[in-house]
Amino acid sequence: MGDMISSAQGILDGLDETQRAAATATDGPVRIIAVAGAGKTRTITRRIAYACASGRWEPSRALAVTFSVKAAAEMRSRLTALGIGDSVTAATFHSAALRQLRSVWPDICEAPFPRLVKDPRELVARGIRRVSSNDQFSDLEVRDIQAEINWAKVSLIAPADYPRVCAATHRQPPAAMDVTRFCDTYTAYEQEKTSRGEIDFDDILLVVCHILDDFEEAAASIRATIGWLTVDEYQDISPLQHRLMTRWLDGNRNVCVVGDPAQTIYSFAGASSYDLLAFGDEFAPLSADINLSTDYRSTPNVVACANRVLSRAEQREDYLRLQPVRGKGRRVLRTAFDDDDQEAQGIAARIERMITQGADPADIAILTRINAQQRLICRELKGRGLRFRVRRDASWQGSEIDEDSQARQAMLESMGLGADAHGVTISTIHAAKGLEFKHVFIVGCSEGLMPFGSPGSGDELEEERRLMYVGVTRAEDTLNLSYARRKEGTSGILRSPSRFLA
Repeated sequence: MGDMISSAQGILDGLDETQRAAATATDGPVRIIAVAGAGKTRTITRRIAYACASGRWEPSRALAVTFSVKAAAEMRSRLTALGIGDSVTAATFHSAALRQLRSVWPDICEAPFPRLVKDPRELVARGIRRVSSNDQFSDLEVRDIQAEINWAKVSLIAPADYPRVCAATHRQPPAAMDVTRFCDTYTAYEQEKTSRGEIDFDDILLVVCHILDDFEEAAASIRATIGWLTVDEYQDISPLQHRLMTRWLDGNRNVCVVGDPAQTIYSFAGASSYDLLAFGDEFAPLSADINLSTDYRSTPNVVACANRVLSRAEQREDYLRLQPVRGKGRRVLRTAFDDDDQEAQGIAARIERMITQGADPADIAILTRINAQQRLICRELKGRGLRFRVRRDASWQGSEIDEDSQARQAMLESMGLGADAHGVTISTIHAAKGLEFKHVFIVGCSEGLMPFGSPGSGDELEEERRLMYVGVTRAEDTLNLSYARRKEGTSGILRSPSRFLA
């Protein structure tokens, strides 16, 4: 026992006072608010390893869930390095739920295990054709309809309830559909899927919730595997994921949630920081409520920029102010270019000089608000013979079921062995969430792009503000902000700098 405690204490080495307090709060409901660069993953993996090494937790009954394959792979890698190995389950919500569903399926149903939909967009198109004489929807419109169906499902809104929600919130269906036609399409999509013996991404969570509600023995079997639950990126949890979490627990109070309200950037897809902020009320009394506000990642110059971005937020009281600890760095560079072409050329030229002077291309990222901004940048880097890799926005949470292959790719990238691992990263800000780079360029920092569109005050504007904050906090050493006064190839209306830079 003495050796075990000694080993457990060693796991805490290197943590600061607040991180140590979080890592040793191993029982009961715990909330950890962690700003960008606060060592969040380091803290929660040390917490899990400490609890297991000290004998407080049974490793095989510890479950940690997060929202991306890469984050889950990183968590498993760190736990292995801390001596926990594969005894703790660290996975995405969907991967964990799929494993549970497979384990109990033979006991609750004689039918074959349902197949996962390979191409949900095809089924959406079939659903459209079933209810509409107009099947001339573009690929983009079909994608938007699919995204709306996904939003409704993760928000626990059935087809019959959708009109009431639209009436109450003034939500408009996509692709210029009226509410009735969208509801019919949503229903037809579900029927197409069921008739094929298939389930989609969100059905995995819905079916497991149903089992936990209505199948007592199967529910007990699943819950027996979850003695201690850790939920990472809790600010991004959807109503469906929250329902699953509460069904997993069923009165078990050994739950720790970790997140940052200021990094909520998926509200459009059903994510909400509400549950993170309301956790203290929902699970009162808390065993610990800890704020990690020290930013170890970025220079004070970058931290000051990030704090300024949030300073005028409507929900400013919900956000922690970052506290820098690094020494003074280079000032944040702001540049205005004549047009988009000039911006792409100027950024590529700066990066070429940096690499010539010894910078590692893998340490450099160019962040955009939307995928379309990446075309000119790719052209300019390619023209200069610079290697790069592109990360684009995909559907929220992507294809997280094939976790083994994606985890292997994530681990290869983390070791510098992935495809184009040593190239410059060109990424949307959404796709860069959770990443960090020594040198960051954020392009298109103008009204219309950042914030995107012309949002008035309210939720849309605040989502855009948080997105800018996430982009800024990806930078470790240098941050370059730029915009183009005009769109490429035009002499039209001048753009103005983003209000977030004021």
